[in-house]
Amino acid sequence: MSTMDEEEAGCKYLIPGLERGLQLLLLFSRQHRELSFTELHRLIDIPKATAYRVVQTLEHLGFLQRNPRNNTFALGINVLRLGFEYISGLDVVQAGQPVIEQLRDGSQCSSHLAIRDGADVIYVARVSAAGATINQVSVGTRLPAHSTSLGRMLLTGVDRAEFERIYPQATLPAGGTVSDRESLWRMVQEDRARGYVIGESFYRHGISSIVYPVFNREQKVTAVVSIMVPVDEIPAARRERLQEQVRDAAGTISGFLGAPLY
Repeated sequence: MSTMDEEEAGCKYLIPGLERGLQLLLLFSRQHRELSFTELHRLIDIPKATAYRVVQTLEHLGFLQRNPRNNTFALGINVLRLGFEYISGLDVVQAGQPVIEQLRDGSQCSSHLAIRDGADVIYVARVSAAGATINQVSVGTRLPAHSTSLGRMLLTGVDRAEFERIYPQATLPAGGTVSDRESLWRMVQEDRARGYVIGESFYRHGISSIVYPVFNREQKVTAVVSIMVPVDEIPAARRERLQEQVRDAAGTISGFLGAPLY
């Protein structure tokens, strides 16, 4: 059976109601945190009566929450619960949370653990330094991989074919320091050879970061550990020590995941 035949056969077993419900949930984003029923119906393009039943079902199950003041809908607590339970259940989070806490205590810098999902970086664990005044990212935050030091390090784990699947266009999405695919590829190869990334005002002016990769038992990059330093440039007197601390933290988590020591 060909791949196309397999896909067509698989489509016969789709559940239309479930598919519509999931499509409706995917309408919510940073730009659309709340939507009215009229907006939902227009965006999902299904019969009005069907859309009404889908919305009522999702609200009943806690996946949508109605705002009685303006009669709009937002994602409900059960969507958040699914996301956070998935994130907290990842082996890398279980292994990494206490390690980045120790890293925070030793470096006096806010520390993070992140993974890649396609072209995005997802923060799966974080701890803030005492008295931190930097606007912190929260667990679950997504950022474009090509725009961040963490993303560059995560991209060192992909080959050229996968890289082009992630970035099919020669021009990268707006919002990053790097604007074209080839420049990013060269930068990632340099990062791979170096084994770490130090980003000084790379994503946000006045903020530096030190990033090291976390490897799994197959010696593939599965996550990154980073610290956030609230300066334009990391002082030379602190740089070596901070690098050592982040490298050791990443190595510890890699060891927990079964990677050979490095």
